[in-house]
Amino acid sequence: MKPIFLVSFFILLGALSVQGCKPSDKGPNKDAPAAPEIPVFAVNTTVAVQGQIRDYLALSGDIASGTTVDAFSDVAGKVTRLYVSIGQRVSRDQAIAAVDPSRPGMNYLPGVTRAPIAGTIVALPAQLGMTVSQSMPLARIAGGNALELRVYVAERFISKIALRQPCEITLDAYPGELFRGSVTELSPVVDPASRTMEVKINVENRNARLKPGMFAKVKIVTQRKDHIVKLPAGALVQRFGKTFVFTVETDPTDPAFRVARQREVAPGILVDGIAEIQEGLVPEEEVIIRGQTLLEDGSRINVIDRVAPLSSDLE
Repeated sequence: MKPIFLVSFFILLGALSVQGCKPSDKGPNKDAPAAPEIPVFAVNTTVAVQGQIRDYLALSGDIASGTTVDAFSDVAGKVTRLYVSIGQRVSRDQAIAAVDPSRPGMNYLPGVTRAPIAGTIVALPAQLGMTVSQSMPLARIAGGNALELRVYVAERFISKIALRQPCEITLDAYPGELFRGSVTELSPVVDPASRTMEVKINVENRNARLKPGMFAKVKIVTQRKDHIVKLPAGALVQRFGKTFVFTVETDPTDPAFRVARQREVAPGILVDGIAEIQEGLVPEEEVIIRGQTLLEDGSRINVIDRVAPLSSDLE
């Protein structure tokens, strides 16, 4: 039995040796790891433009007559006649009301109150049969078409306001239309209760369409810059206390691809989602405005949309 066992052992050992010496059918690079794919980021871009930007304060207030004068009676007594009505145009010295100063047992001729200026009757406190004194106004007259807008500026913005600053005025009564004016008067004091300062703005009243008492919104232009570089504020990226944008360039290693270049910039004023770029960017450069938050300098990109550039002026 022992010789048969030894023969069988050596036959099996030889078979295993022959199988171990067979050449491997795997190539030398089959087990090597595949090269990682370079990620490509989808982005939207636009072009930086050179133009104008304006900073402003947005306020609101009521339109009032620029010149308003009250008409008073020269005598105390009872109103016996009214010659005018609200909204009526009057000329200077035109009769407003008649006041009878008679007393029991004493009859006098009525006194006639006249308009001190030419304009429009905007209020008529006097009523027939009313007893009035010499200190009570009988009518209020708005002179001419001159109108003004009264607004109140918070104390922290007072340093930005100055006389003759241009203003853009809009009203719900005329949607889509723009009226213009300018700052004409600054209050010399600040209201201690509201911490605001009154500002008066003259209003261009084209075709006399605006009326005293209308509610208006106004933008007081506090700063205007021309020939600056601007782009949508969404393009700006804040990292490590600095501000960057990403511009678009051709990949130097493969011209078939485009890459993002990180560019540090110095931003200026920011108005209505539009940023001024003081340094670091020139007009006509293509800038990434969407999809840039995950980018690094040199990241490969795929521009899927090019947004129309900003207009050169802010309307």
